[in-house]
Amino acid sequence: MLLFSEHYRTARQSLDRARMRTLLTMLGVAIGVASVTAVLALGSGVEKVLTKQVAELDDSVLIVRPATSDPSLVDLSNPTPSTAYSTSPLEERDIQSIQATEGVQSTAPIMTIAGSVRSKEATPKISTIVATTPEFISITPLALSEGQFIDELTRQNTAVIGTQLSLNLFGSEQSVGQRFYIRGQPFTVIGVFERQNQPINYNNIDFDHAAVISFESGKLFNSGVAQIQQISVKAQPGVEITKLQSTINQLLIKNHDNQQDATVYAGDTIAEPSSNLFKFISLTMAVVASISLVVGGIGIMNIMLVGVSERTREIGLRKAVGASNGTIVAQFLIEALIISAIGGLLGFLGGYFIAFLVSLTIPYDPSFSWSIAGWAAGLSIGVGTVFGLYPAIRAARKDPIESLRRYR
Repeated sequence: MLLFSEHYRTARQSLDRARMRTLLTMLGVAIGVASVTAVLALGSGVEKVLTKQVAELDDSVLIVRPATSDPSLVDLSNPTPSTAYSTSPLEERDIQSIQATEGVQSTAPIMTIAGSVRSKEATPKISTIVATTPEFISITPLALSEGQFIDELTRQNTAVIGTQLSLNLFGSEQSVGQRFYIRGQPFTVIGVFERQNQPINYNNIDFDHAAVISFESGKLFNSGVAQIQQISVKAQPGVEITKLQSTINQLLIKNHDNQQDATVYAGDTIAEPSSNLFKFISLTMAVVASISLVVGGIGIMNIMLVGVSERTREIGLRKAVGASNGTIVAQFLIEALIISAIGGLLGFLGGYFIAFLVSLTIPYDPSFSWSIAGWAAGLSIGVGTVFGLYPAIRAARKDPIESLRRYR
């Protein structure tokens, strides 16, 4: 411990002698750590939002979706994913079979319609057209600011729209009774959702920009065929959700000729598809951002090699009075670790500051987690060790006689 304290004191003195050079090297490490921290904090914020949404369902909702593969770099690099051309395996008979299952209270399909909406005054650039049934509002926790949701009496050519879509179409949040068009077909607004500010959710629908129409109206836009992207299921009170999940899964396999082409999500797994995608994107971006850490590491190696060259006589004197190679390696390695550790701490704090600035323009906050702190600490210490080891070994291998002779 005493030896380490001495190495630390010597390292600090050496770094203080080249203060500006040291600060610039720390800055290189800090930028790299800040980039990674900001990306991971924002990605963790998305996961937190999704987890909170699922927790509000009180373990009473199941989600049925077509089976999908895990995200990959190929998916991100493909501007038009293969799923855009695929037909959903979910059919109307699946809805009927699930509804008839013991323990199921209600079901609601979700069918997204390609196209845009327009009014006489405007054609919004962002809009989502969703077709579903009246039961959807009892399954998904959505509230209306005015009007009503579609029902059996008002489902013909009527729609419930999001607050932002109402503003974009009519310039007002109060738009009940107004008329707009989907593919030239007129629809009357009978309700407006309360503002959600949650474009990221387990339904993968931004309801602030959505126009929700009846399931029958949606099928008319698809030649009478239902292209179902999701079936939401609400269980009856007191039903064991995992048992119901297994029952519905077996039912779907039977309906689809023993093929596992649909997945039933329950509990925390409801958010998995969206959460895994954002986690994959965050990690991919973090890897790209970590390239700047390599630049910071090269800066550490550079300053350490310069230090070794400038302190050749000092190294010779230390070895002449009995300092071992291990002692010299430890001394220079501690210098590198001090630079990387301080740079990593500044980068971690700066990364969260950047993440909070970014969060001012997006509808969710970054999330703090000890795993991100661990990543930041591990990366900074790892960079200091990897890029500081070579200069330390090079210093230890110097011949003391040659070093003293060269700098008499």
